Amino acid sequence: MAKPLPLVPLGRSGITVSRVGFGSAPLGDFFEKLDEKTAIATVEAAFAASITLVDTSPHYGNGLAEHRIGTALRTVPRDSIVISTKIGRVMQPRAPAGGRHPPARGFVGSLPHKPAFDYSYDGVMRSLEQSLLRLGTDRIDILLVHDIDAWSQGEDMVESRYRETMDSGYRALDELRSAGVVKAIGLGLDDHDWCERFLREGDFDAVLLAGRYSLLEQPALATLLPLALEKGVGIMLGGIFNSGILATGAVPGARYNYEAAPPEIMERVAKIEAVCRSHGVPLARAAVQFALGHPAISTLVLGAVQPAEIARNLSAIEESVPAGLWSDLKTEGLLDPAAPAPKEEPAQSNLSQEPTACP
Repeated sequence: MAKPLPLVPLGRSGITVSRVGFGSAPLGDFFEKLDEKTAIATVEAAFAASITLVDTSPHYGNGLAEHRIGTALRTVPRDSIVISTKIGRVMQPRAPAGGRHPPARGFVGSLPHKPAFDYSYDGVMRSLEQSLLRLGTDRIDILLVHDIDAWSQGEDMVESRYRETMDSGYRALDELRSAGVVKAIGLGLDDHDWCERFLREGDFDAVLLAGRYSLLEQPALATLLPLALEKGVGIMLGGIFNSGILATGAVPGARYNYEAAPPEIMERVAKIEAVCRSHGVPLARAAVQFALGHPAISTLVLGAVQPAEIARNLSAIEESVPAGLWSDLKTEGLLDPAAPAPKEEPAQSNLSQEPTACP
């Protein structure tokens, strides 16, 4: 990056974050086991590139990602980094007789600990305490409710988990915020409908939304993003590559929503890629810049497993994308007509600003 990343407000939370954040799900050995030194070096590369927001979760490798983040965190001043982590799972460290706990779902490696869903008042407090210990810090900046959705909980349990959160866990979150233990509370979900329901019932500061507003699909556009703007809720956007297919393109083995991409998704991505190619724009660059174009989006949370990937992610916001790309995608029926088109050179104009002070 020629200049430091700009810092922007996270809604009305009072927190400022870098325009691109670091997502640590891959550091929990998601899909592949990582070399420990390389994983930690990747976080350090993010810090060196002026990324100030790091998002993590106990779920990512049953605490493995938090441990790796914590190691890198000790190489920089704590006040220079905004840490976001999540509640909803409490870890049991003791192994069962004669064996060890299996990895978290989707992760090939994990700490040898067993998670249990717990969105109660006590569960929130225990989860926060465990995260503080794994991260090796004395405070968390943003604390998010994680994985209230049918995919994670099952259709028969998701409603009861929601009620447990709002009837019990929310009180803990609100107390922690009021006491200044955390600066902001929010949601870390990949279901826009559940996000909207939470925002209408509770007072939240931020949402980390995964996969529901991307170049491939925009279901959050109609109601959730306008609601966030109305309430001053900062949106941290994750999953902008829809688990990989918008980074790799429609190649054999491409992933969509953590699984092998189905034929209809492969076909749609191939059409999007063809339009991008006609404008001389790599698919991944278009995916990044489209996601930055909505006024509700404060920051993109992008994952990486090697230091070089940090530079690659940031380079995607530096080069301009012609405005005709967005209009062509809409003409072809590949982009919601109501989706705001990014400015022709959004990254260049942002990068020309002097960064403001980090909290």
